[in-house]
Amino acid sequence: ILAASSFSCIGSKTWPPYDMIMISLSSSRFILQSWTTLDFLMTIFYEPFIYTKNMYAASETIFTFLNYSSLWFGAWLSVFYCIKVASFTQSLFIWLKLRIARLVPWMLLTSWLCSFTAAIPFAWDAYTVHENITAPSSMTNSS
Repeated sequence: ILAASSFSCIGSKTWPPYDMIMISLSSSRFILQSWTTLDFLMTIFYEPFIYTKNMYAASETIFTFLNYSSLWFGAWLSVFYCIKVASFTQSLFIWLKLRIARLVPWMLLTSWLCSFTAAIPFAWDAYTVHENITAPSSMTNSS
């Protein structure tokens, strides 16, 4: 899908809104799959390195950004199809139907910024599970 949409946009000055959404969606999902595979391989082959504090925070930040971006772009594709296909008589839908092509770049940019904003706390290591030193250890010998 990424190759077909990119190939149809090569050489044209303006990209159709459908192609912009599909390129964004397919590239974010392709990069997410690649990142997940790389993270899995790093966990298997370089386990001590992947669980260092900075590397783990970077990995979680990138994963969160890519995952949220993919979800946003999929949602915008659904909204785009709904507006293009549905025939509502309400003024808001008529206004959206006429202007959706000009709104798509702004929707994609807003989604990218929202995904980035949602991933920032992972960069600060805000969502970590800290060791509970008050709980009894299950490794103690109770016999």
